[in-house]
Amino acid sequence: MDRIPNIGPRGQQQRSRLGYIALAFSAVLAVILVASGLPSVWRLAVFVPLWISALGFFQAKDKT
Repeated sequence: MDRIPNIGPRGQQQRSRLGYIALAFSAVLAVILVASGLPSVWRLAVFVPLWISALGFFQAKDKT
């Protein structure tokens, strides 16, 4: 399926930057949650920033 780009290079950079920032935040959050000894269910909190990271990368790649 052909996609029609609706963002330019600057928008792609912004979305990629968001992806990297959210990925770094996810890694730091995961380390903190594991090191703190909280119950495993708390690790589900890492899902949200990872999801935001993936959205940023996919949007930058597909120019949407």
